[in-house]
Amino acid sequence: MERMEKFIDNLPPMDLMRSEKMTLVQLIIPVESAHRSISYLGELGLLQFRDLNAEKSPFQRTFVNQVKRCGEMSRKLRFFKDQISKAGLLSSIHPVVEPDVELEELEIQLAEHEHELLEMNSNSEKLRQTYNELLEFKIVLQKAGGFLVSSHNHAVVEERELSENVYSNDVYAETSSLLEQEMRPADQTGLRFISGIICKSKALRFERMLFRATRGNMLFNWAPAGEEIMDPLSAEMVEKTVFVVLFSGEQARTKILKICEAFGANCYPVPEDINKQRQITREVLSRLSELETTLDAGIRHRNKALTSIGYHLTQWMSMVRREKAVYDTLNMLNFDVTKKCLVGEGWCPVFAKAQIQEVLQRATFDSNSQVGVIFHVMDAVESPPTYFKTNQFTNAYQEIVDAYGVARYQEANPAVYTVITFPFLFAVMFGDWGHGICLLLGTLVLIARESRLSTQKLGSFMEMLFGGRYLLLLMSIFSIYCGLIYNEFFSVPFHIFGGSAYKCRDATCRDAHSAGLIKFRDPYPFGVDPSWRGSRSELPFLNSLKMKMSILLGVGHMNLGIMLSYFNARFFRSSLDIRYQFVPQMIFLNSLFGYLSLLIIIKWCTGSQADLYHVMIYMFLSPTDDLGENELFWGQRPLQIVLLLLALVAVPWMLFPKPFILKKLHSERFQGRTYGMLGTSEFDLDVEPDSARQHHEEFNFSEVFVHQMIHSIEFVLGAVSNTASYLRLWALSLAHSELSTVFYEKVLLLAWG
Repeated sequence: MERMEKFIDNLPPMDLMRSEKMTLVQLIIPVESAHRSISYLGELGLLQFRDLNAEKSPFQRTFVNQVKRCGEMSRKLRFFKDQISKAGLLSSIHPVVEPDVELEELEIQLAEHEHELLEMNSNSEKLRQTYNELLEFKIVLQKAGGFLVSSHNHAVVEERELSENVYSNDVYAETSSLLEQEMRPADQTGLRFISGIICKSKALRFERMLFRATRGNMLFNWAPAGEEIMDPLSAEMVEKTVFVVLFSGEQARTKILKICEAFGANCYPVPEDINKQRQITREVLSRLSELETTLDAGIRHRNKALTSIGYHLTQWMSMVRREKAVYDTLNMLNFDVTKKCLVGEGWCPVFAKAQIQEVLQRATFDSNSQVGVIFHVMDAVESPPTYFKTNQFTNAYQEIVDAYGVARYQEANPAVYTVITFPFLFAVMFGDWGHGICLLLGTLVLIARESRLSTQKLGSFMEMLFGGRYLLLLMSIFSIYCGLIYNEFFSVPFHIFGGSAYKCRDATCRDAHSAGLIKFRDPYPFGVDPSWRGSRSELPFLNSLKMKMSILLGVGHMNLGIMLSYFNARFFRSSLDIRYQFVPQMIFLNSLFGYLSLLIIIKWCTGSQADLYHVMIYMFLSPTDDLGENELFWGQRPLQIVLLLLALVAVPWMLFPKPFILKKLHSERFQGRTYGMLGTSEFDLDVEPDSARQHHEEFNFSEVFVHQMIHSIEFVLGAVSNTASYLRLWALSLAHSELSTVFYEKVLLLAWG
């Protein structure tokens, strides 16, 4: 045991195994070099500032006006981006790289561009509205003029009949209907009409409302406009309908106009004289032509302005984001008593102290400051933040782990093991070396174009694929490996590593591959024998293989996690965690599921027909009963009883000792200390809020016990549920294999025979 401990202690330190060692530092920065210092530190990215103004609201901080200005500039840049996308233009993929301008200059440029764009948009909107009105007027003149001409011709024929028969009778003038009186040539001023245009979707309701409002005393004619017109509110092309309403009386006219206004119908005056209609139509067409020319010129001018903005948009957005981040960070710093320096505290990795000092010296030199930045290390009481140094290969794995939870300071980093376990567990489900080759080729394309794609703006999906390109690389390689084990190439088996170990008993079964197979040589050297494919026992065999393999992988994975907790406890010199967490957890997990894994391996090695379901169920229900034909080795029954007792003992072992021992240690440590340290001006009055000096929290036994109880229950339930969850490897692997088979047989074979 001592040799093992010495061996572990002598192991070289792993950079990726644990988070970087951090130190608390204090910076005293002169005001004239503060902005440049923070900007350079942000580009370095190795210092995390602490907020020394946490008690202040965002509006009480020193640089709140600069933050507001940056927010306003961000709004303008978003406005430019929206305008570029609405215009159908693309911002430059390779933006123009120019030296950074001052914030004030950029603010003036953005204000000028915004004013110019708003003015162009306003003028364009007015011209577009005028153009739409003229276009609607032209359509109304064409359609409504046709209504009026046909009505006039029809009225001329009826006029002759009425003048010959009825109008000669003076008595009829008193008894004739209103419409007939209006149609008399002597008095035609009473019959009126209103023409206009309305959305096609509102035409039916519009007609019904007019009929009800006038009590049926109107004639409604309509016709489709024949072309789509832009709606000024939604800026979408809509279908419209031209209408002509014939009515009589000023009261009816008022009602109809109000209904038109309520339904959003546009009314246009159409003269009854055909010559006037033609003259107005010519004028409208002439104005439309002029407006089209003006609109096209305005759009070209606007697109030119947006294109020039698009060349610089990426650089401007980056600059504004950087400036806002700098001022947000400056707001976390405090002024000293002289108001000439800013004081800041932050965490940095130990290895980065020299780089930070070099950057601060460069910032002092570039800002022509007479006084340099003071950088010194402080003592810290609280736990430092966790910082893992990553590269292009490990970054994707670290992000996956951090999505579930960030390890405590100096804890073992699970991302190191995730580099192998994550892509391999995917490959267990995706095992097909044909599919793996396809995935590998796509990944190699991303890696080969890495330098070019890293500078381009990708979509959300492509950006996710590009960020995980090395993850996909290992996933594809492991998929090829597992596909060779499963012997599946797009669900088709191949004799890659030699011939099958089985042959037909006679010639009658050579075509069926379903019965009569006998083993005549050594087992297939690597992976699944191709003769299993198509046999009657294919599905039961592969089910059993993949299910047992999933359990073995799951138990091994969970044991790895518990082993990491041992190394964490050893690193932090916590013997309590080793004795009362690591040991009972290992005993509980391996007494049940480790024993199940042992039975699987023994069954594979011996070829036994024992039912492992029966063995595990009756291990709990009837541990003393005889196993009979399910016995795999001598002494199995007493071993099961011992393992079951160990598992039962491990639960209270995890739950009770640690909280009571912690309580005892705390009472012994503070026994007799019923007084506290007196506050002095040297110690307490100089302590700034949120500084490194913090008071030690008192021991709360109930809180510790509840936490330990939750941890113990979670482990016991998690051991069962996680083992069942690893069966998803089997389920998804089976689903992938069956879907590949269906695709091959029902699509490829039917298509190409």
